[in-house]
Formats: sequence, structure tokens, C-alpha cells
Amino acid sequence: MNHDPQGEEQANVTPRLAELTFRFWVLLVLTGIAAGLGAIVMMGILRTVQHIALGYHSGEYSTAASHRSDLRLVVVLAVGGLVTGLGLWIMRNHGGTGGEPTHVVWSSTGKLSLVRTLISGALSEVTVAMGASLGREAAPQHAGAASGDALARRFGLPPGHRRLLIACGAGAGLAAVYNVPLAGALFTLEIYLGSIKVSTALPALAAASIATAVGWIALPARAVYELPTLPSPTLSLMIFAVVIGPVLGVVSAGYVKAIAWASNRQPTGRRLLVAPLFVFTVLGVAAIRYPLLLGNGVDLAQFAFVGSAGLLTLAILSVLKPLATVSCLRSGAYGGLFTPTLSFGAIVGAFTGHLWITAWPGSPMTSYVVVVTAGVLAAAIEAPVTGAAFLLELTHTTTAVLVPILIAVVGATLVARRLDLRSVYTARSETGSTPQR
Repeated sequence: MNHDPQGEEQANVTPRLAELTFRFWVLLVLTGIAAGLGAIVMMGILRTVQHIALGYHSGEYSTAASHRSDLRLVVVLAVGGLVTGLGLWIMRNHGGTGGEPTHVVWSSTGKLSLVRTLISGALSEVTVAMGASLGREAAPQHAGAASGDALARRFGLPPGHRRLLIACGAGAGLAAVYNVPLAGALFTLEIYLGSIKVSTALPALAAASIATAVGWIALPARAVYELPTLPSPTLSLMIFAVVIGPVLGVVSAGYVKAIAWASNRQPTGRRLLVAPLFVFTVLGVAAIRYPLLLGNGVDLAQFAFVGSAGLLTLAILSVLKPLATVSCLRSGAYGGLFTPTLSFGAIVGAFTGHLWITAWPGSPMTSYVVVVTAGVLAAAIEAPVTGAAFLLELTHTTTAVLVPILIAVVGATLVARRLDLRSVYTARSETGSTPQR
């Protein structure tokens, strides 16, 4: 994993377990509750806009999009770009989007505005709901972090406790929106705090589990991806994991560089009013032929895990999905990178797995896709434990292939770190733009 220059130092200034007061634990519970409620609200905004835009009710968003006329699809994306550009232009000219949680935690400076974070989060959900290739998780993650910051400042927690509460709130928001309490807690520890210690693990686990339980009030309490039960790994799958890991490290490093490039060239001033409109319109045209490009990538990942397509289609989607994500980010749009990165890994997994089993069949195709997805995700976010945990919790059926998953994760992360020490998150943070997860 990799953070700001302060990342290694940050791991040493977090409070010891004995220093966490009763007041801190009370505020932690409140932060978890707020993160869960924030996830519910943000997902409500997302679903409402999806229904209005493309008549989406249930099932796959891309399927709803494919059932609409070409004109409506392009118009919806164009309107989404217009709304995104106008909304961001107004916010950036009138106080900003609320602040960046990672910056506050890593640098020990700054604060988060709860009101502005909620407004920018709502705009993010509108952007994603109308088809932008960015993640829906940024808004609930930032809402949880901002809630923790507001509570910490209101009740006078010391700086170290405040940073811990912000980090726990961020992981809790992510945990609630995807029903992944363990992965959400690990996200707090590896991404925000840079270490896994008892003094930080217990608060992270508590906040993530509370937020997830609160989310069950309105959010699904099931796996995000529906996969068949996987058998134990074959020799073919084990060798595949060994061979593909370093390759995925190269792929992930290139992806991170593209994210950094896009973040460093986001438009400013009046160009922010035009860039999202142009990029989203082009994406709408591309979606006429490839509707799986729309949204955060959940549908694309599900398709990669269990769908069937020819090599040419898989190759095209493997190129177009990251291109769509980088283009949306380059336009200045506000959204997350977690699910777009996971879906990129999944479609690459479907392509490489298809090639591999043509020469050496063994395990089901889904097993190969899962292994590659974990490798790309872990290497791109520079968090190997978190990356593996996400695949386990998002699918509920991948325990049988945990060994090849870990082999690919280790190989991919080692190579990626040799090529580029940044993650998709630090690549955005270092540019001076407003980085979003």
C-alpha cells in the first residue's frame, strides 16, 4: 500500500487503545450510524435519478439502457454532463466540494465540511446515475468521513482521535454501501491509516459493522455479485495465478498512471462547463453499442464473472471501460474509482481467462476471472489484504479459490510497486485537484 509522504509517519501517531476514551467510543458509534444512514440517502438519490433518466427499476442498469432509444440514451448522457459541469462549476466557485478525507488524515491538516460534502456527494450520485463511468461509493464514503470529522470537532477530540474517527467513518460508508464490513474496516486500515494494529482495527471493525447493519434498513443484505459455487483450484488455475500476477502488476501500474494523467489535467474555469458535456455525450454514443460501459461497472463485472462473449468483445470492453473512466475523470467529473477499477480487472480477467483455458482447461471460467479481478484491484489500490477481502465479501463464493487469489495479489502488487508506488487514490491526491475515491 502507498500513501502521501506522511503515510508512514501517520501509522505511528494513531492513538493507543488505552488512550481511546469513552467519549471516543460513543462518537464512533454515532459515526457508524451516520455513515449507514448516509449510504441509504445517497443510494436513494442514485436509484431515483436512474428511474427518471432511463426508467430503471431493478436488475441491471445497462439492460434498462439498452431498452431505450438511441436518442434518449445520448440525450440522457448529455444532460448528465451538463448537470455535472454546471454543478461542479458552481461549487468550485463558491467554496469547494467539502474537502478530501484522505488529505485530512494523511497530512493532519484541514477539515471537512459536512454540508458541502453531502451536496457534492448528491451531485456525484446524479453523475453516476446518468451513466458516468465512475463509482457510486465516493459519496457515502465521504459522508461517513465528514460525519466523523464534524462529531470530533464538535466534542473536542484530540487530533489523533479525530483522524481515526474520520478514517473509520470513510471505511464505514464504503462498508454500508456494498455490504462489506470486513473489507470496509480493512480499507480504513490499509488505505487511510497505513497499518493494521489492534488500536485501530477495533474501531474500524466496530464502525464498519455498525454502518453495514444500519444500511440493511434499506440496502440489500446480500452479495453484490452472484457467482456459482466454485470448486477447489486445479493445477491449471494455480499456474495461471503464478503467471498472471506479474502481468497484472504491469497492467495496474499503467492504469494508475492514466488516472494520474487524467487527474492532473482536469478543466478549470468555464471549460468545466463544456468538458463533461462533450465526454458524456461521446460515452452515450459508445453506449449504444456497448451499454455495459455505463455507470460504475457493477453490470460489467457481473457480465465478466458469469457471462459469455467472444474474445473480440472482451478485448474491446477491456479497452473501452478504462478509457471511459479516465475520460470521465479527465472531464472533471466527481465520483469514485473502486468499482470502475474492479470492473476493469474483471473484464481483463474474462479476456485472459478465455485465452488460458483455450490452451489449458481446468477450472470454471469464473475462477480465472475472480483471480485476475483480485490482482488488479489489490495492485491498483496498493492494498493487498483489502483487495482480497473485497472479492470474498462481494461474492460470498470465492473462498475455495483463495490460494490462487492471494498468489495473484502478491505477484501483481509486487510488480506494480516496482513500476509505480502510487495507488489510484494517491495518484489523484498528489495532483492538486480534488481527489475522490
